Amino acid sequence: MDKPSHLIEFEHMILGRHQFGSDNRRKQEGRLERSTYIILSRIRAQGPMSVGQLSEAFQLDASTLNRQTAGAVKAGLLERIPDPEGGMARKFRLTAEGGQRLDAEREMQIGGLDKVFEDWSAEDVEIFARYVQRFNTSIERLSGQPWPRS
Repeated sequence: MDKPSHLIEFEHMILGRHQFGSDNRRKQEGRLERSTYIILSRIRAQGPMSVGQLSEAFQLDASTLNRQTAGAVKAGLLERIPDPEGGMARKFRLTAEGGQRLDAEREMQIGGLDKVFEDWSAEDVEIFARYVQRFNTSIERLSGQPWPRS
C-alpha cells in the first residue's frame, strides 16, 4: 500500500463488515436491519421525509426505498402521513415503536463500541471521533448530501 489513501480504503472496507453491539449476530430478536436503522436515524434527524427525499438523501433508487420503507411500515416502525408542509407527496415519520426500537438499537451499537474502546484513552476516542466526523463531512461536502447534525 503505497499511499495512505490505499490503507484507508482497505481499513474502511474491513470496518464496513463489522457490526457493533451484536456479537456478530444481526438476526437477534428485536434487532433492526442496517438499512432500517439508517433510514429511521435519518428521519429522526431531519423530520418526516418522502420516498423522493429519502432517495435523494441516500442516492438510492426510489424502488429500493419503497421496498425498505414498506417493510418498516409493516413492522410498525414508520407511518405514512400527509406532508406537514402541504405538499402532494406523503411522508414517513417514526412511530412510537420505531423511536423505541431505534433508541434500543443505538444503545446496543454504543455498547459494542464501548467494548472496542475499553483499552483506549478517552482522549484517543475523542480524537478518533473528530477524525471520523471530519471524514464524513468531507464526503458529504463532495456528494452534496449532508447528514443533519444537531
